[in-house]
Amino acid sequence: MANSRDNEAFVVSSPNRASFVGQVASLPSNFWFANIMEMLERLAFYGVRAIAPLYLVASAGQNGLGLDYKEKGLIYMVWALLQCAIPMVSGGYTDRYGYRKSLAVAFVINIVGYIGMAQSKPIADALAASGFSNPGFWVFLIAACLIGTGTAIFKPPIAATVARSVDEESSSLGWGIFYWVVNIGGALAPMGAAILRAEIDWQRVFYAAAIVTALNFLPAFLLYKEPDKVVVRSSGRREKGPVGVFLSSIATVFRDLRLVAFLAIFSCFWLMFMQLWDLLPNFIDEWVDTSDVAGYFGWISSDWVLANGQTKPEMIINIDSLSIISLVLLVSWIIRKINKVAAMIIGMIISMVGFVGAGATAMGWLCCLMIFIFSIGEMACSPTFSAYVGLIAPKEKKALYMGYSNIPFAIGWAAGGVFGGFLYDATAAKHTLAREYMVQRLDMGADFVMDEQKLPKERVMETMARALESGDGRAIEDTVLSAWTGGDWGSMPKEELQAKAVEVLDGALGAVDASLVERARQTLWDLHHPYLVWFYLGAIGLAGTAGMFVFYAVTKRTRSAEGM
Repeated sequence: MANSRDNEAFVVSSPNRASFVGQVASLPSNFWFANIMEMLERLAFYGVRAIAPLYLVASAGQNGLGLDYKEKGLIYMVWALLQCAIPMVSGGYTDRYGYRKSLAVAFVINIVGYIGMAQSKPIADALAASGFSNPGFWVFLIAACLIGTGTAIFKPPIAATVARSVDEESSSLGWGIFYWVVNIGGALAPMGAAILRAEIDWQRVFYAAAIVTALNFLPAFLLYKEPDKVVVRSSGRREKGPVGVFLSSIATVFRDLRLVAFLAIFSCFWLMFMQLWDLLPNFIDEWVDTSDVAGYFGWISSDWVLANGQTKPEMIINIDSLSIISLVLLVSWIIRKINKVAAMIIGMIISMVGFVGAGATAMGWLCCLMIFIFSIGEMACSPTFSAYVGLIAPKEKKALYMGYSNIPFAIGWAAGGVFGGFLYDATAAKHTLAREYMVQRLDMGADFVMDEQKLPKERVMETMARALESGDGRAIEDTVLSAWTGGDWGSMPKEELQAKAVEVLDGALGAVDASLVERARQTLWDLHHPYLVWFYLGAIGLAGTAGMFVFYAVTKRTRSAEGM
């Protein structure tokens, strides 16, 4: 990557001369078949991603795995590293051994992974009964590793097909169309997931993802044509074997320091970016009053609203994909003549404003508006990033370089999963803050308040609300503990024990008005300011944006010094 064309690709983009219709018509059939496969894969993936943050931390009584945010963050870290780092080398294997073979392997691995997620709670319950410690974490982690691996193998052949289907003139529109089609799957997935999961039937979504993935065998082997292998001029060397492909794939990325710097800078932005999907659903579920927009979502489908009158978090997040479907082609057309690095900087700034704004409010309508603003920045930034990497990639290494484009995702998503999970658990987890408040401010016993069995997660806020109202949290505690003392709890099956614990607590609390629960939530909001977690994450995105400014200035000055 030392020739003048590659240097120029870092700082300029040629103006588009063909009409919109002419550019669309110039795209080959494989481009559209790749889009179909990507849409189906995203339909499965984002359906799972829409509900996984909620399923992982939902209590056993809510049919979830009952993990904390740190454990959830660790799962996302490993998932991210596999899904985003493997394409660095799997792209080389795709170039070497074929696109269709890579796709078939990816589909099989993903199907097994989704079925594993569907069975994660039954398997975890069986292992727990056998004495295993924290089996839910390990079972879901293994399933997530399979999904990460399968998706990692899937990405390079699809992205490389798009990259080989466009040229410098049609790249902005081609990648814009690709991003638009991707988000059709991304938008339909949460809608379907919200309907399938009802209140807490999470497993239906995982099984549906496996079925949708299996459907991808049809376009892959009936419509899609294996791209011609690019033959590189022979240098007298033998063709690389599997180990040689692996080592070459790793080494190639470090041969251009500017590419390394570009990917490292973008990693900071993606650390912030990915938390919109990984963490914001939990924040909305715990802190944002979405009843003010429930009427609009409920008018379309009553399945998009929970029984308590709140809008399902996955539908709020879905505003991002719906906005992209509506506007990404327009945005891609508008920015087509803007320098690609400059377009990314503009998108990063807009996304950062929307990201911080979405988490800085407890009002549903304002959160929705900020997610929309975030989506505008994403439309300017994310497709341009892919187009940029595709343009600077040598023709014979398109799949490999599109694999490299996952490096920022790997670093940002993995680091963000751990950092965001630990940060949220320490500063913003509502039920943790409520338990601490009851012990420290309401003088209730830690042995009772911190006991997940005697005080299940789904009744923490009602307990705090009743204790605030009555001013006598100890009375609630004594009533519950006396019931536990007199009951034959040890002989009960786990499911019956959980139901009985909730029944005992409900008897001690009585009917708790929703306004009292809201008062308790507001008390914690004013005391702990949980929204600050989004400012901390936004600061990392700001650092990435500043780095991109520096990168743009340095590469532009270098090009000027070279007389180009």
